[in-house]
Amino acid sequence: MCGIIGVTGNNHVVQDIYDALICLQHRGQDAAGIMTYTGESFHIRKGDGLVREVFKQHHIVKLKGNMGLGHVRYPTAGIYDPAESQPFYENVPYGIALVHNGNLTNYLQLATKIRKKNLRHLETSSDSEVLLNVIADEILKLHRPKLTPEDLFKAIKSSYKRITGAYAVIMMIANHGLVAFRDPQGHRPLIFGRRMTGVSYEYMIASESVALTALGYEIIRDLKPGEVLYIDNQKKIHSEIIATENRAPCIFEWVYLARPDSTIDLVNVYKARLRMGVTLAKKIKKANLKIDVVVPIPDSSRSSAIPIAAHLNVPYREGLIKNRYIGRTFIMPGQEIRKKSIHYKLSPIPLEFKGKNVLLIDDSIVRGNTSKQIIEMVRNAGAKKVYFASYSPPIMWPCVYGVDMPTRKELVAHGLSTDEIRRAIGADALIYQDLDALFDAIKKGNPKITKACMACFDGNYPTKEVTKKTLEEAERLRGGDEIQNFAYENHSDLTDDVSENQMRMPV
Repeated sequence: MCGIIGVTGNNHVVQDIYDALICLQHRGQDAAGIMTYTGESFHIRKGDGLVREVFKQHHIVKLKGNMGLGHVRYPTAGIYDPAESQPFYENVPYGIALVHNGNLTNYLQLATKIRKKNLRHLETSSDSEVLLNVIADEILKLHRPKLTPEDLFKAIKSSYKRITGAYAVIMMIANHGLVAFRDPQGHRPLIFGRRMTGVSYEYMIASESVALTALGYEIIRDLKPGEVLYIDNQKKIHSEIIATENRAPCIFEWVYLARPDSTIDLVNVYKARLRMGVTLAKKIKKANLKIDVVVPIPDSSRSSAIPIAAHLNVPYREGLIKNRYIGRTFIMPGQEIRKKSIHYKLSPIPLEFKGKNVLLIDDSIVRGNTSKQIIEMVRNAGAKKVYFASYSPPIMWPCVYGVDMPTRKELVAHGLSTDEIRRAIGADALIYQDLDALFDAIKKGNPKITKACMACFDGNYPTKEVTKKTLEEAERLRGGDEIQNFAYENHSDLTDDVSENQMRMPV
């Protein structure tokens, strides 16, 4: 999961990109990057950390230009290295910069072909750099001094035939404009809008609607699965659907990834979570548990915990206080870092727990480490019994489309019954949402969504290239050996400092 931004404006766009990245900070806290274009040269700043840590005022003033890209990252694929941060850039052809949210399932095969057949050098182990090289190669094959919209659509359509997996992408091409596209299933979200400034419109493309609405942009619409959107230098909009497959947006966007004040594919995240809470409450009620208080595990579970408490007719209490200066543990790189951060992240209010039967609500149980430690924390605060409810079903299968849960052995639910999971996390009772109920909570927001990617719950991957071999390869990549070796073999001893650099276009 990453957050991506693209802006084409009437004045310098860096402030809008910075502010939009702040709105999307929840989608990645590992690294951030901004790249702008003046019409003559590109300017870039990227590095490790939160947006406000990477960009200071003296960086902002140097990022000139009326077109630009922004990115916040957590590492799904690739080694944990500053060079993995985006945007990525290629000089040839024209000068192309790219930001990407998702994951390519055929990364290793593509990378090998790019090196050996296309004779291109890869500076990092990132699948996003590979994606940029594939697109650059297809554009270069056209041999055009200037691209028409039809040329661009043709090149990206050819790229679609070479890549598999999940991808929401925004690019800027020197002397052409801003380009965005979604994969044929629409796994990852992408939305665009406009804002009148002076006598003409400015345009923003983003991972979530909240980035647009917070900055005064009027929502136009979500990009459709398989659609390419091109906003040229005259701000004329061109679009074409170049690939059509069964729509299958990632259901985990509504469960956890997105902000509650965002709307994705016409489904409001907050309302979807309310509906998840209502259906889960009905299942909890059937368990006949004696519950004294409902407590959400902040932040994402609040929206579902409120209707659960209301339907059970028991008090809702904020019994766990979150330290807002600690990142989201799910997207932190590395299990040990996650474990350590939980104790710093949450603090119980003992008077809400002492002598009570407590029902904790969370969005999901992935590895189980967070759930187990929170249950221990609540018991130590004096709870008599601790029940646990997840408003999503058991996560039993790895994600190969860009969410950080790719190995089966890391998933506490893989191969275990609900009661075995309950014992593993130390709860007195454990209740999961039913898969059909979860999907209905999304479909009620947009009946046109007849299918979603729920592979992490049911093992049914919507893209045909995902096989047992693909899953095993994803687990090897997560282990790091293969991808570390690949990165070592391709490392350049002549790397530039990309933290603050100006790149001029070739004449």
